[in-house]
Order: sequence, then structure tokens, then C-alpha cells
Amino acid sequence: MSKRLTKNKKKILEKVSSRKYSLKEAIFLVQEIDFVKFDASVDISVHLNVDVRIPNQMVRGTVLLPHGTGKNISILALVPKEKELESKKAGADYVGLNYIEKIKHGWTHVDVIVATPSVMNQLGPIGKILGPKGLMPNPKMETVSANPEKSIKEIKSGKISFKADRYGIIHASVGKISFSYQYLLENIEEFMKVIIRHKPSTSKGFYIKSIYLSSTMSIGIPLDLRNIVNK
Repeated sequence: MSKRLTKNKKKILEKVSSRKYSLKEAIFLVQEIDFVKFDASVDISVHLNVDVRIPNQMVRGTVLLPHGTGKNISILALVPKEKELESKKAGADYVGLNYIEKIKHGWTHVDVIVATPSVMNQLGPIGKILGPKGLMPNPKMETVSANPEKSIKEIKSGKISFKADRYGIIHASVGKISFSYQYLLENIEEFMKVIIRHKPSTSKGFYIKSIYLSSTMSIGIPLDLRNIVNK
């Protein structure tokens, strides 16, 4: 097994040079150098010229990818009784405030939690559990909503959230290796449009330092920023 992986790694390194690639080249290349036997995710890493220690330079938000991520996102809806049926119909995998008690005992088997504003005061005791896992509902991520059905449908159809880490880097999955070139292109273009729109007014100079495209277990392919609007 290790010899095969080494051989594959050599093939990858031979195909990827030190130069920067156009987005079109990078998409074709990331699909070509994928050697895993499962449908790998295609990931993007965007290094921003921001200092996230300054509150008004934190970059976070949501983007609705035109073709989704290819992943089956599991959702918990923490909603009052009268919203439970609507949330289930919208696609929530788990519904009901009884899950608050389950979370207290360690249950966190979901990707996203959506809540209504009316129940947020009940989530204080589980904040320390959900926070580190990135599961705490947040109005800025549109996971706190008076219309949870709408939020659930959008998440199921491809809406993802993003947030710059402490180094100013945003990591996100933008599709699957099995996606067509056009699907990946349109997802990435939409993702970058939203990132650019979220440029803080206090960010001076070049907003984007670097962008890398990769798949699960592959090396990152550097993108030529001249091919992407950089304001």
C-alpha cells in the first residue's frame, strides 16, 4: 500500500509545477491528480489580507453554491413544537427541543444546527459543547432564523457557511471530484464573488494573498490571482 501511495505521489508531483495556474487549468489538474478510490471533495483555501483579531476585519458569511457540495448534510432543527412538522418537511434530519438534553450528554451527530430566535435562550448550557465544534446557531451564518424551513431548504440545496481562521484563511468544500468541470467552475466563481463582496472596509491593499485548490489527500494547486477579480 505504501509503495502505491508513493508512486501516486510521484505522479502528482510530476504533474504539478511551481507555477500558478488559471482556475480552468487548476480544476482539470485537481481532477487528474486524484488517486483515492472514493468520490473526494474539492476544497478551496483562500488566504486573506485581514487581521481577524480586529472585530471589523473578521470575514464570515454564507454562500449558496449553484450545484451544492455533493455531500448529504445532516441538520438538527431546534424549533418550538409548532415549527417541528414544517422543519421535517423542509428536510431536517432531527427535530425538536428534546435534543438539547441529548447534546448535554454528548450527542452531536449533525453537520448543522438551525434554531429559531425564540429558543436561543435555552442553548446557553450547551454553548460550550456546540461552540468548539462550530455547531452553535448564529444569525451571521443564517442558522438562527424566524423562518427555519427556508434556512433548512437552502442548506440542503447547497448553502455553506465560511469563516476566516486565526491566520485569515478560509477553507471550504466546493464540490466533488465527480462533478463536471462546469459545475466546479460555477461553484468556485460564486464562492469567490461572495468572498470578495465580504471584503472589510478596513482592509487595505490587496485583499487576497493566495488561493489554493485541492482534493482530499492531494497537494494544493496555487491559482493565478490575475484570473480572479481581486479588489
